[in-house]
Amino acid sequence: MISIVYFSENGNTKSLAEVVATGARKIENTKVNVFSIDDVDYDCLQKSDAVIIGSPTHYANTCWQLKKWIDELSSYNVNLEGKIGGVFVTAQYVQGGADIAALTLIQHLMVKGMLVYSGGCAMGKPYIHLAPVAINGNDEFNASLCDTFGQRVAQKAFDLFSK
Repeated sequence: MISIVYFSENGNTKSLAEVVATGARKIENTKVNVFSIDDVDYDCLQKSDAVIIGSPTHYANTCWQLKKWIDELSSYNVNLEGKIGGVFVTAQYVQGGADIAALTLIQHLMVKGMLVYSGGCAMGKPYIHLAPVAINGNDEFNASLCDTFGQRVAQKAFDLFSK
């Protein structure tokens, strides 16, 4: 099972979360749940093999709402240790610091004990070294990248946890 958790202000990050979910569902027998940080089913999150987190970029960083949610996860008795982790971010322009926002989220996942996965360059094109980044919303290229990312994370979770 995969949980995708996001924060979205104008709908861009929410839209991409659904695209990541569509990609993940292409892997046979993969159940995918998508949650806004305001509507997370914490029991489902705890049972997930992989958790993918999406955030808008603010001043070359993740949004404060998502950072607060991550900080407070322990109060919901959620332990992410040993789960596959992945992130995606949205930004308004290329030099908006999305790579820094992705790295910040990755660091948070690592602190939680997650096994961060993106596929990197090992999976070939499209290369997703850290995380997919969507600039100015959900166009065809961004959707394709996020769909591929969802497939890669789901496949790795299947490979690691289905045996």
